[in-house]
Amino acid sequence: MSISPPDIEQTVIAFLTRANKMRTDFSADMPLYADGVGLDSLETAELSAVLEDEHGSDPFTASTMPQTLNDIQAFYSTVAVAEV
Repeated sequence: MSISPPDIEQTVIAFLTRANKMRTDFSADMPLYADGVGLDSLETAELSAVLEDEHGSDPFTASTMPQTLNDIQAFYSTVAVAEV
């Protein structure tokens, strides 16, 4: 299980593509909800499960809900530091 930023990005992009939510203008600071990518609550739960399965933990169970890919990557960078 890798938690490097490129691996996390690949997981999120693959999920957004499968969910037909991938935008051509997607960026790491684009909101995942509402006016950004537009994930609904079920899609958010699915993304959480995918991240848990592929990377061993997920930011959606942490104290703050991630709003962007940058937030998700920041969560995993703190997890990586805690594991050292």
